[in-house]
Amino acid sequence: MIYETHTHFDDKAFDEDREDAIKAAIAAGVGRFVNVGASMDGCIRSVELAHKYEEFSAAVGVHPEDCKDLTEADMDRLEEMAADEKVVAIGEIGLDYYWDEPERDIQKKWFARQIRLARKVGLPIIVHSRDAAEDTLSIIKNENAAEVGGIIHCFSYPTEVARQYVDMGFYIGIGGVVTFKNGRKLKEVAANIPIESIVVETDSPYMAPVPHRGKRNSSQYLPFIIEEIAKIKGMAPAEVESVTYDNAVRLFGK
Repeated sequence: MIYETHTHFDDKAFDEDREDAIKAAIAAGVGRFVNVGASMDGCIRSVELAHKYEEFSAAVGVHPEDCKDLTEADMDRLEEMAADEKVVAIGEIGLDYYWDEPERDIQKKWFARQIRLARKVGLPIIVHSRDAAEDTLSIIKNENAAEVGGIIHCFSYPTEVARQYVDMGFYIGIGGVVTFKNGRKLKEVAANIPIESIVVETDSPYMAPVPHRGKRNSSQYLPFIIEEIAKIKGMAPAEVESVTYDNAVRLFGK
């Protein structure tokens, strides 16, 4: 059974066939899903999906691209959502320096604030970090995020950085990029960290693995990611599937 640790089935890309896409993922062997919020509205939709489908849990948090207009009232609302039995993490939160907006100081403020929320409610974090390796690691250390742990989602940094997170007890989220010909850096990470520190994810509807690259991604494509990790690590796909499933259960508690 496969554990999908990061999907966005609430996204409008699934508006026309959401039910069918979820059924297709289950038929492909996915037994558990974490639907991850990226905006306040997305968090609400994620919790709704988690209550609609037995196989689903939710993460609630605000993506750095959507953090500009956050308020303390929003933090209170996230805290209320986090009390829901179907919510297993705070995320996705973090830093994204690929774009110039929102300003970096704003991103850092709300990343740190949401880590403090996670520590208050005792939930792990799901971290988005792009072109922001140094600041992400610094804030995680300064805010003692290792107390709750979590996943460094869609990992895009060198092996040396991955090892620092693994040493703190974080999991590395590996998705479709590991199947790309130009995904050498992530392949090296997968080869050089323990399988016990890896979880699998699609980030659907984004970043579809080969042979579906460039199309809408969906959780049903997780077997392609598992097969590539298995090839890199010299393991059977069934073993990768089993260990990464257990890793996610250990983190999320279900």
